Amino acid sequence: MFKKYIIPFHLDDPKATLAHRDIILQKPFLKQLYKDWYTVFIQKSKEVGKGIYLEIGSGGGFLKEVFPEVVTSDILDLPNVDKVFSAEEMPFKENELGCIMMLNVFHHIPRPYLFLKEAERTLLPGGKIIMIEPANSNLGRFIYKRFHHEPFEEKGPREIKPGNPLSNSNQALPHIYFERDLELFSKDFPKLKIKKITYHTPFMYVISGGVSRSAMLPFFMYPIAKSMEWLSRPLSKQLGLFCTVEIEKI
Repeated sequence: MFKKYIIPFHLDDPKATLAHRDIILQKPFLKQLYKDWYTVFIQKSKEVGKGIYLEIGSGGGFLKEVFPEVVTSDILDLPNVDKVFSAEEMPFKENELGCIMMLNVFHHIPRPYLFLKEAERTLLPGGKIIMIEPANSNLGRFIYKRFHHEPFEEKGPREIKPGNPLSNSNQALPHIYFERDLELFSKDFPKLKIKKITYHTPFMYVISGGVSRSAMLPFFMYPIAKSMEWLSRPLSKQLGLFCTVEIEKI
C-alpha cells in the first residue's frame, strides 16, 4: 500500500508550498529526480557564463542548495526565496539576466506573453530561458487529462484566470506558446528564439510518487530505472511526460 501525502492547506497558501518542499527533501527518489533536472539548469546557465542567474517559482524546490549563485524568487512571500515578485513584472534592468530557470512554473503564469516580454527585456544577448514543463505527448495528454488535478487544455486560450498562483493553471500552456502558436511566438517576440524542445521523463516522476504518494521503488533502484528510461528515448516524443524548452535571446 503506497503512502498518500495529505497537505492540510489550500494550494495557494504559502504553507502548502513549504509542505511540498519538505516532502521533496524527504523523498530520496523524488529529490534525485529534481537534482537531475537542476543539473540541466546549471549546465545551461554555465553555457551563458555571465549575467544574473534567476529562478522563477523557486518556492517548493531546493535549487539554491546545489547552485548557490542563483537568485531565487517566487510570487508568494516565502522564507526561503531571495525576491518576491510576479513573473509578469520583473524588478531587473534591461540586459541584466544571464539565465531564467523555471520548473513547472510557466503553466501557472496568468498572462505568459507578459512574462516573455519581460524576459525579452531583461535577458542579455545570448541569455537563455530554460524551463521544464508538462509535455503534450500521447502519454502526457492521457495522464494529465485523467489523473492530474490541474487542467490540460491543448486547444485552450493563451492565458488563464489570475488571482490564484498555484490552483489556477493550464499545463498545456508551454505547448500552446512554443508549438501550437509558434508563428505567433516568432512574431510577438522577435528577439527570442526557441533553440530546442526536448521531451523526456516518461515514468521516473510517476515512480517517484511526486508530492502526493510514496515512491513505487526503493531509492537504490534509481540508477536502474534511469537506465530503463534512457533506453526509451526513441519514443520520448510519444511517451515523455515533461519537456525542456530552451529559448535564447538573439
